[in-house]
Amino acid sequence: MQRLGAVHSSAAQVLSLVVLVLQLLTQLPGADSALRYRVAEEGPPDVKIGNVAADLGLTAGTGSGDVTFALESGSEYFKIDNVTGELTTGPRRIDREKLPQCQMIFDENECFLDFEVSVIGPLQSWVDLFEGRVVITDINDNTPSFPSPVLQLSVEENRPIGTLYLLPTATDRDFGRNGIDRYELIQDGGAGSTSSRRTAGGNPITRVDGLGDRRGRSGDNGGGARSSVFELQVADIPDGEKQPQLIVKGTLDREQKDSYELVLRVRDGGNPPRSSQALLRVSISDVNDNSPQFERSTYEAEMAENAPPGTPVLQVRASDRDIGVNGQVEYVFGAATESVRRLLRLDEATGWLSVLHRIDREEVAQLRFTVMARDRGQPPRTDRTTVVLAVRDENDNVPVVEIRKIGRIPVRDGASLVPENVLVDTPVALVQVSDRDQGENGAVTCTVVGDVPFTLKPAGETVNKKKYFLHTSALLDYEATKEYSVTIVAVDSGSPSLSSNSSLMVRVVDINDHAPTFAQSVVEVHFAENNSPGERVVTVVATDADSGKNAEIAYSLDPAANGPFYIDADNGDIRATGVLDREQRERYELRVFAKDKGTPSLQGSASVVVQVTDRNDNAPKFVQEIFTFYVKENLLANSPVGMVTVTDADEGQNAELSLFKEELFSIENNTGTIFSSASFDREKLSTYTFRVRAVDGGEPRKTATATVSLFVTDENDNAPAITSPANESYTLLPPASSARTIVKTVTAIDSDTGPNADLHYSLVGGNPFRLFEIGHTNGVITLAEPLERRHRGLHRLVVRVNDSGIPSLCATALVHVFINESLANASLVDAQVARSLMAPLSLDIAGDPDSERALGKQRLSVAIGVLAGAAAVILVILLVVTARQCGAQGKNGYEAGKKEPEEDFFGPTGAQPQVGRGGGSDRGRKPRRDKRSGSSGNGPGGGKSDRALYSGIVTVNGLPRMGGGRRHQSSPDLARHYKSSSPLPAVNLQPHSPPAEGKKHQAVQELPPSNTFVGSDAMSLGSDQCSEYGCQTGNKYSKQVGALDVEYSFDWSLVITLS
Repeated sequence: MQRLGAVHSSAAQVLSLVVLVLQLLTQLPGADSALRYRVAEEGPPDVKIGNVAADLGLTAGTGSGDVTFALESGSEYFKIDNVTGELTTGPRRIDREKLPQCQMIFDENECFLDFEVSVIGPLQSWVDLFEGRVVITDINDNTPSFPSPVLQLSVEENRPIGTLYLLPTATDRDFGRNGIDRYELIQDGGAGSTSSRRTAGGNPITRVDGLGDRRGRSGDNGGGARSSVFELQVADIPDGEKQPQLIVKGTLDREQKDSYELVLRVRDGGNPPRSSQALLRVSISDVNDNSPQFERSTYEAEMAENAPPGTPVLQVRASDRDIGVNGQVEYVFGAATESVRRLLRLDEATGWLSVLHRIDREEVAQLRFTVMARDRGQPPRTDRTTVVLAVRDENDNVPVVEIRKIGRIPVRDGASLVPENVLVDTPVALVQVSDRDQGENGAVTCTVVGDVPFTLKPAGETVNKKKYFLHTSALLDYEATKEYSVTIVAVDSGSPSLSSNSSLMVRVVDINDHAPTFAQSVVEVHFAENNSPGERVVTVVATDADSGKNAEIAYSLDPAANGPFYIDADNGDIRATGVLDREQRERYELRVFAKDKGTPSLQGSASVVVQVTDRNDNAPKFVQEIFTFYVKENLLANSPVGMVTVTDADEGQNAELSLFKEELFSIENNTGTIFSSASFDREKLSTYTFRVRAVDGGEPRKTATATVSLFVTDENDNAPAITSPANESYTLLPPASSARTIVKTVTAIDSDTGPNADLHYSLVGGNPFRLFEIGHTNGVITLAEPLERRHRGLHRLVVRVNDSGIPSLCATALVHVFINESLANASLVDAQVARSLMAPLSLDIAGDPDSERALGKQRLSVAIGVLAGAAAVILVILLVVTARQCGAQGKNGYEAGKKEPEEDFFGPTGAQPQVGRGGGSDRGRKPRRDKRSGSSGNGPGGGKSDRALYSGIVTVNGLPRMGGGRRHQSSPDLARHYKSSSPLPAVNLQPHSPPAEGKKHQAVQELPPSNTFVGSDAMSLGSDQCSEYGCQTGNKYSKQVGALDVEYSFDWSLVITLS
């Protein structure tokens, strides 16, 4: 029964859940519907907003905990009862004006907060998500305010009635009904007359009486009427705000009242309403309604000429009844010429006229112009006046005396030529005197000063000009006096008076009685070459004691020896007709004649020697433009590589040459020999081309350049370099390949050129069966013979590449050929190639080591090894007994003079055996010869190809490990070939341990029965260079011979001898 009741109870729960789900499916709104609520801002916490469960129509399951509610978003401002679905405000206060999404929203329904609520079924078996929106309604929590407590407004006087001025608007962070509702205009303190009314459109209009006309209300002080000045009008603008406007309703007269103070109040429409007010100051500004007026219509004044700049002349004045800028007057030139503006300065502020530049009455006698006065109003008003300035004369001009010729007596350069036979009172010159001044300043008196036989006589008079004749007052005698200096003085009547004078040189003409003479009979002159045609060479001067034509001399050259020269007949200038070249002729000798023009004519002569001097007119010249030299590379530094030759046709310092070149070379000035500053390497640079510059010592210096081409000839200083194949690579050759099959191509390069880069290829090792051939010129390796079964396996060919230089240089390459049908075990081939690289070049690696011949030799070696091993065991036993007895006496067979425990001899891998010091008895013993390699085992002292396979053995205690111990880079680690199923210690072979000369160390290791040792019939030889083939290469190889694995079975202990 209990089980049956439990079944009925479970079925009932399942049934109720099914019913609840069906109810939710039928009653829940769609996912796209949203829950919408409204709540006022600034409300306290836990204000009920709405019931989500009821609004969603959920009845089944709510209240019992089967269906729960959770806010997925919006929990910052809201919270929900997870059982009942009641949505309330959270602890954070909602301020609509501070919400970012509501800053610029003025519609009440547009400011909202979204939230998401999830309805969760039992055990969260299902979840539905719904979106909701809460509209935040505004409350009147902000007071409207103006931008400033004092508002300024400027109104011009005489503005027409009805002029409108916009006033600053107030702001209210609330909106709608709580926003700004109306504006009011009242007098300061509310004492003025104020009336308010609302227009039909709802705009409040307030009329304010002028403060300057404060009359009582009707019934007060007799009840007079009042004039209205301003009204307030509020206009509704399209964006829903209200714009206060001030309207002029009365006449504004600035002279009666220049300012008004009003109060502007603003109220919102909240309940209760909030309001604030600001002081409105209205200033009445002036208008420009008066023009400036000059004191006089015409100003007249006199000013002295030559007054210095800045001298005041006259002040013009004008006044304006306006104030401010409308009453500020400035003065400017009106109708005035350019000379007036250039000579006078007008002060714009004071109206003073002053001298700007000195005025010369002789140029300007009177200045007449107009001056304009204008105020600074808008628009400006003006007035004009006329100014007349007379320039008063000053005695600032000296008289001017001008002497001219008269009649047939000439006046030249202030001199008059008067024959000595003229009569007394003969006019010889005309004198004219003038003065630019006027009145007494221009009245001039003229006289002749000094004791001379000349006098002035009036010849006529005009305005400010007087003319006189200069007459002789006595007879002229050339032999007594040859010339007279006549000075004429002119003085005006000014105060103080000014004077001037002029002189006339009167020369008395005589007869021709003297021949021309030169100061020197021989004149020597040095004249530079490369002159310009017509350039003056020298001036010769002859004198004649006569005067006039009798003393006028004409110069000429003797046509028999004049050369490329000519002479000026008047002044004696000897000039070159062409360009002189010193390199063609250095000296000229001329004959000059001087002949006067008297009647009869007389003449004299002199010799002129012209020595042509050198100029730097010839540039240095190389014997050829391009010098070509050949030089061997690797030439020592500072060796001569060539010589250049340069000449210069000039002489003296102009022919002193200096040679310059590039930094890589040096040059000797005296010989022109070029030296190298460094050795040459043709492989780096085979051609040097540079310019050599020759500079002479003249002024200006002249230069010449030549090109030097230096070709570096090749020396065989670079060995061939193998480019392919790589030593570690190999080529698969099928056994079925026929003869002449191309196996591989060896390519090499040589940095030299010519025969030094002519390469020859040859096989020098690794071809015991003569299976392969190589092309001597192309390096192509081909199969020479058919392949046999014994040829299978790895073949290492040693290829030598020689150049054709003297001496010849070479390089060696390793070519690996693996003869097999396929690469079934590539890792095995790689291992054989690696061992091949470690084997000496003298060892042939060719084919399968299991061939019959090789196997027969190997079995013989095994037999010899077994016999040697048996003998070694007996010898080791004897030596061990002896060594123990010596150890009891404080001696050690491992290192003389040092006591060590027995277990230290078989120390860890890596310990190197010590060289014995007391082995003098073994010095004469010959070293053992390795029968397998035929080389002498002399340890490190042996040749590169003759070193023993191993030089020491170290015993390692512990289990054998792959790769354990320290291995030499160029020797195989044979310990990895030791295989044993027994946990007993193994022997680790350590190659290249330094043995003691003539002394043996033995290590005895008990081996387990029937153990197997996989030995290696290999020899490790290091060859740093292929010197055994005469090569000179820097390549270094590590080589190892392919190993032949041989199994040995021992039933006794293994004795290993270290030598």
